[in-house]
Amino acid sequence: MSDKTMTARDYPLASRCPEKILTPTGRPLTDITLENVLSGAVGPQDVRISRQTLEYQAQIAEEMHRDAVARNFRRAGELIAIPDARILEIYNALRPYRSSKAELLAIADELEHTWNAEVNAAFVREAAEVYQQRSKLRKESKAES
Repeated sequence: MSDKTMTARDYPLASRCPEKILTPTGRPLTDITLENVLSGAVGPQDVRISRQTLEYQAQIAEEMHRDAVARNFRRAGELIAIPDARILEIYNALRPYRSSKAELLAIADELEHTWNAEVNAAFVREAAEVYQQRSKLRKESKAES
């Protein structure tokens, strides 16, 4: 997924190299037209961005020395495979005082091993450490200890 195939010259992708842009369902960007949407030939899953397209955007951002933006594109790309409901659960678990350190580390393990979301797993592990340092973790009861 991280092959260096895109450069700043390829930006914007939709106009400079639309043939490389595929939806998560494998449809080419050129199939995404208002006519196809209105006729039902293109559905909701067809108009979502793909992990590969986000990787292309990350490559362009890296070339422009925008490393933080590149990391965000990769983090977003990893989340595509995860069901929306699970993403919301993880989001809520990351709110201060909502989770113990063990719970956050279990989420990080799930992200890494179930969803192949290594960048997000590292983010959650970092959050667990920061929350511990700042006393933002949920207090565990005696039964949990």
